[in-house]
Amino acid sequence: MFINGKRVQKSNKIEVINPYNDEVIQTLGCSDESDVRLAARTAFEGHQKLKRMAAGERSRILENAATIIQRRKDELSRAIALEAGKTITEARGEVDRAANTMKLSSLAAIKLTGETVRFDLGGPSNKTGFYTRVPLGPVLAITPFNFPLNLSCHKIGPAVAAGNSVIHKPATKTPISAMILAETLVEAGLPPEGISVLIGSGNTIGMALVKEPSVRKISFTGSLEVGLTITQNCGMKRVTMELGSNSAVVAFKDAPPELLAKKIRVGGYTLAGQVCISIQRVYVEESIAEDFLALLTHEVQQIEYGDQLLPETEMGPMIDHTALDKADLFCSDALKNGGRIVTGGKRMGNVFIPTVISDVSENSLVIQEEAFAPIVAVNKFQTLEQAVEKVNSTKYGLQAAVFTRDITKALKCAKEIDAGGVLINEMPTFRVDNMPYGGTKGSGIGREGPDFAIKEMTEEKLIIFDQI
Repeated sequence: MFINGKRVQKSNKIEVINPYNDEVIQTLGCSDESDVRLAARTAFEGHQKLKRMAAGERSRILENAATIIQRRKDELSRAIALEAGKTITEARGEVDRAANTMKLSSLAAIKLTGETVRFDLGGPSNKTGFYTRVPLGPVLAITPFNFPLNLSCHKIGPAVAAGNSVIHKPATKTPISAMILAETLVEAGLPPEGISVLIGSGNTIGMALVKEPSVRKISFTGSLEVGLTITQNCGMKRVTMELGSNSAVVAFKDAPPELLAKKIRVGGYTLAGQVCISIQRVYVEESIAEDFLALLTHEVQQIEYGDQLLPETEMGPMIDHTALDKADLFCSDALKNGGRIVTGGKRMGNVFIPTVISDVSENSLVIQEEAFAPIVAVNKFQTLEQAVEKVNSTKYGLQAAVFTRDITKALKCAKEIDAGGVLINEMPTFRVDNMPYGGTKGSGIGREGPDFAIKEMTEEKLIIFDQI
């Protein structure tokens, strides 16, 4: 764990495991409930310092952090690859994105403003007023394993930009990059009380942190089930929930099939499908469905999978054996529901072979739930209305995509698909770090992206003057 600007050793330990070969990478101290109380006191002190710090100073700290992240790129990339199972290429890309997220947070700190308020709408008034945005208070950032650095920056960066201290609880499987990030922030000039990192399970320290009265904001990325538990236990705290999904693609007959197949090769199998906006469902207009399925199968069979540290590897292992078992379950359920496994559908060591399933029932797990695995289901549709109905038929709504050259069809789908983002002729797995990112229904509450997150980490304070 990390508190008051330094790493703290604990007698109770957590082993960080390489998902590819199950070898222990590193052993870190495991936090307990006494550490939660200490972190809460520290965060209160940090918030007192940060809220009085000039916005320009907070901005410079975040800019410095971005520079240090780039300087430590090799170290961070290897840590992410080893703890999360990402390919080394994916890990390097994540470090670059994390540095950019900190730069965007730096800009958000100096762009944050309020507005004037009129008081003469009902008649003449001597009152003049405005509101400013003030820091909300200590932020609890709970982050997942799949983007252990960049998603942490998406929470910590805007929190610091707003003038809030942070308690960070990373996924227990990926705490190494979180520790390095905390060191980076303190080196960049953040007061040591401004960031704490507690390592441990959600059932122990996680729930204690959620219930901690001094925490004013919870920013969580993870599953719908855990998100519901947090909201049921957090009390009167502000929350941002980035939850699950089973992102869908709608492909009309005029879509370029080769482009679409290549997009799905990336969007369905990056990080072994363990991405919230990974492509999981593809609905293809019936007249082109068989030809497209052959193209997609060829693309997927070309994916190089294996050891994530090898530069030629395109897809690495799944995070753990539980994830592998879940992927097995989704495939067997698809078969029971009339589906056909076109390619893949089995594991090789800790890698789940890239899988394509066709013609599966809309009631099957791979359609209705989140696989979080390298599995893509391809089903047919006949009309636009039918395609939209299928896309909207689940409890999730994070991002979806439509491929067509017909602008009327594209706009109709964009209007009727219930999702936080609808992309036209681009995969739903696309994300840049300055866009508003979040979902509808069971996919979450609120939006990330530094310009948007910072508003959810502040509150409006109204000031009114009257002439006397």
